[in-house]
Amino acid sequence: MEVSGKQSKGKLIASGIIPFAFLVLLIVYIFGPGSDVLDLGVPLPEITIEKVDFVDSEIQVTVRNTGPIPVEIAMADINDRIQPAAVEPDKFLERYETALVRIPFVWNEAEPYIIGLTIEDGTRFEKEIEAAAPALEPSLELVGFFALIGTYVGIIPVMIGLLWLPFIKKISKQKYHFFLALTAGLLFFLAIDSIEEAIDVSDESLAGSFNGTLLVTTVIVLSFLGLYYTGNKLVKRADSLKISKPVAIALMISIGIGLHNFGEGLAIGAAVGLGSIAFSTFLIVGFALHNTTEGIAIAAPMSRGKGLVGKAIIGKLVALGLIAGSPAIFGAWVGSFVYSPFTSVIFLAIGAGAIFQVIVVIMKWIRNEGDKNFSSAAVVAGFAAGMLVMYLTSILV
Repeated sequence: MEVSGKQSKGKLIASGIIPFAFLVLLIVYIFGPGSDVLDLGVPLPEITIEKVDFVDSEIQVTVRNTGPIPVEIAMADINDRIQPAAVEPDKFLERYETALVRIPFVWNEAEPYIIGLTIEDGTRFEKEIEAAAPALEPSLELVGFFALIGTYVGIIPVMIGLLWLPFIKKISKQKYHFFLALTAGLLFFLAIDSIEEAIDVSDESLAGSFNGTLLVTTVIVLSFLGLYYTGNKLVKRADSLKISKPVAIALMISIGIGLHNFGEGLAIGAAVGLGSIAFSTFLIVGFALHNTTEGIAIAAPMSRGKGLVGKAIIGKLVALGLIAGSPAIFGAWVGSFVYSPFTSVIFLAIGAGAIFQVIVVIMKWIRNEGDKNFSSAAVVAGFAAGMLVMYLTSILV
């Protein structure tokens, strides 16, 4: 019986490996002997100018080969005038390889420039800079500045929103359902906002070979599934972890909002780094008003936590507020000093997936509270009000 069992197991493993082996052989053939047969048409070169930094009397251009074939950078130009340039590490770029093009040039702050790069076959690629601004270099002063901005945008507004807790705690069950649905509406708007930002960054700064929309979709789904699994485990183990179910839900909401606020920090840091001072100030004021409503999303489930009084609830609220708000600080640091369009798209999509997961948790909470079909006037009105509030505050962003 034991030998028969081993043979059966071996056949099972083989039946799973054999199709995979044939697939590997097919791919090897396509990229090997079959490449000439399948090579239809003429592959076109493509490079993407991902970043332009203005440093002293030099313009530094980060470029990536996003086409299907290797390319060689032949020359650089600024405002259609050819300029001498050095390419590091070299002029030859394999697919997805990056290089730094250093162009000696006396540039003027706030002036527009068109940066052009031409490859060996004469194809030219360009990027327009609306207003030149000195590249930010990390320093303790700037680190402190962005930490302060992140605090204004993320931590303080969320903490202010948490002050609605005593009010929500004393209202009736129907009104409580309204605020839970309001929370879901707020978060749904944030999720859509994150998706829109991710797709915008993808369209503006990512090459088509990255399939930006599909990248955003994939990351959202993976983020949702991963956090949904983690969130379910957290809520189920709430008692063993010595936290109440409402606190566990509030924690998941804080994490979702925190991931979204990281994306907002990226936007502010990038705006300051590009020299858009008026634009970044506009963002700071708008996000501060916008994020105050996020505190309600955390306070709603916390209002039904039992045994949370005095210092205990204050400590938990402060911790949740920091989880939700402080990522704006880290986002501002990343956006200003090491901004990357690809990582921005990834983090914005992760934030959207996290928020969708939190919405599911909140809707389950409403159903467990007695509204099985989400059809009561309180739930419908709350969700609609949440969307409307976020839209009105987003107008300022």
